[in-house]
Amino acid sequence: MSDLRKIIIDDTEIEVDGAMTLIQACEQAGIEVPRFCYHERLSIAGNCRMCLVEVVGGPPKPAASCAMQVRDLRPGPEGQPPVVKTNSPMVKKAREGVMEFLLINHPLDCPICDQGGECDLQDQAMAYGVDFSRFREPKRATEDLDLGPLVETHMTRCISCTRCVRFTSEVAGITQMGQTGRGEDAEITSYLGETLDSNLQGNIIDLCPVGALVSKPYAFTARPWELTKTETIDVMDALGSNIRVDCKGREVMRILPRNHDGVNEEWISDKTRFVWDGLRRQRLDKPYVREDGKLRPASWGEALSAAATAMKGKKIAGLVGDLAPVEAAFALKQLVEGQGGKVECRTDKAKLPAGNRSAYVGTASIEDIDSAQMIQLIGCNPRVEAPVLNARIRKAWSNGCNIGLVGEAVDLTYDYAHIGTDRKALESLSSKEIGAAKDMNTVVIIGQGALTEADGEAVLAHAMKLAENSNSKFMVLHTAAGRVGAMDAGCTTEGGLEAAIEGAEVVYNLGADEVEIAAGPFVIYQGSHGDRGAHRADVILPGAAYTEEQGLFVNTEGRPQLALRAGFAPGEAKENWAILRALSAEIDATLPYDSLPQLRTALVAEVPHLTQIDTVPENDWQPVKISKLGKADFRGAVADFYLTNPVARASELMAELSANAKARSAKAMAAE
Repeated sequence: MSDLRKIIIDDTEIEVDGAMTLIQACEQAGIEVPRFCYHERLSIAGNCRMCLVEVVGGPPKPAASCAMQVRDLRPGPEGQPPVVKTNSPMVKKAREGVMEFLLINHPLDCPICDQGGECDLQDQAMAYGVDFSRFREPKRATEDLDLGPLVETHMTRCISCTRCVRFTSEVAGITQMGQTGRGEDAEITSYLGETLDSNLQGNIIDLCPVGALVSKPYAFTARPWELTKTETIDVMDALGSNIRVDCKGREVMRILPRNHDGVNEEWISDKTRFVWDGLRRQRLDKPYVREDGKLRPASWGEALSAAATAMKGKKIAGLVGDLAPVEAAFALKQLVEGQGGKVECRTDKAKLPAGNRSAYVGTASIEDIDSAQMIQLIGCNPRVEAPVLNARIRKAWSNGCNIGLVGEAVDLTYDYAHIGTDRKALESLSSKEIGAAKDMNTVVIIGQGALTEADGEAVLAHAMKLAENSNSKFMVLHTAAGRVGAMDAGCTTEGGLEAAIEGAEVVYNLGADEVEIAAGPFVIYQGSHGDRGAHRADVILPGAAYTEEQGLFVNTEGRPQLALRAGFAPGEAKENWAILRALSAEIDATLPYDSLPQLRTALVAEVPHLTQIDTVPENDWQPVKISKLGKADFRGAVADFYLTNPVARASELMAELSANAKARSAKAMAAE
């Protein structure tokens, strides 16, 4: 039940929920209140005092608007709504005083500070501070922390807003950061000088309102006003996080999150944020043709005619990789099936039933996790498969949600009931009539690790039966960004990967680098990086990476999102759909479109829900037929979080992070 209260802010009367804080009420009224420590997704600390406002009729001193609720205000003598002022002389004087105190020990680093140009302290000192300082004493300095290869620290700049401490302990679920000391000796530090062990740690760079925590790989490379900013979609996992790619010329300089409450809130994983150095290295920038067992550079004409000659009259199999946009997958399907071939996108052999969207996507949206009272995880480890989703599950857990896990017992940063590691545990769950859970908001989440074994379809059937018995919403947690879109476009073969490749004389590999193709067939590889797929290829056609072309991606909940081009592909590399269109003309089976809009028109004619950009279509519930389960334990789908795709494997930073993670997980020897 909402508790609406009237309140007058700067002579404007508004009606807000009594549970709101004054800072939120001011935001609703369109009035800006400066702040350093307050953040709407973190707990309230109330320690920077920048958000002071005057409460008329209250105590004769300003009040911190982030820590006072609207319902705590007293009405006027005749019952008039309480009055709050945000620009009175008292408030102005208080803010100037707070700003003067904050700048006492803050160094004059602005010319060499990476935060310059997008620094909250700069902006607010300009807007609310004074133009002189009465401070003549020497400034305090502190030692910098080593938090690892991602976050660079300059702790003398720190203003003790504690945002990083609250984020790491509340959202990321690690307890390595805190504040020690009192008074002037108070400083933010990490426990025993440890580096941070989280794949969400890069978010503290965005949260830091000053230049105390900055990005180590991006340090001293660009200024914010030199960058071209493009809003697009991330493909490092299947969550489809909303990101902003900042380029300087043709180079991607950094990747930042965008706020999207339905998908990633405003967090992104470290792989998403720091993988950009992999976009520069090991790139395929010209076509290659294999002659006498060796690859040699070729012109586009040579490479396309070599591919066309190989394909004519042969049995073809098309493989759709994990990072392929829907348009490229659809063009490949039309090209290969037009030649009588087969196409497959489930390259990890996941037993996802084609055509049944409730079984390969599910019926839950990511937002359903927020209100869930019970979440059942089956054969997945969201901490490495989708770290931002894991933070969301952690938020639900901290709000009282119960979590159960069938699968490997791993550290998920929150408590859960471990029901078992094998198929038997799932069977015992799905065979029960669950009465109590029927009245609760419950979500069943199944991971790809549970579906890739031989009995994957039986596992899926039992998970769907569990969802049905407990009246739950059902979610399939994918690990490949392009998978749902390719399945929507119909890139599947009855019998899966083996059936598609069986007897094929030519394999057209569209960026599927996780598949080992046996000796025998002629392989045409189209992709952006010189990874596993390119080593096996007979013809290489260089394509664009995810930041270099427009494309549709459908995320794990089935939400179509549009990725926009931030830069251009290097050298002679071309957009993926355009390569397939050019090749189709070479084999005299020209695809019926000459531009991306024409291709999209053909695509949405076959898959109408792709027009609903940024909405989650509802899927009709179609349970999978129950069959016999095997006996194996559930295994995780991701062996190494940092090296899951060709872009990440090309990144030096990801290799370093992967090595660090391995070293951390190795058991310490005695006397170490």
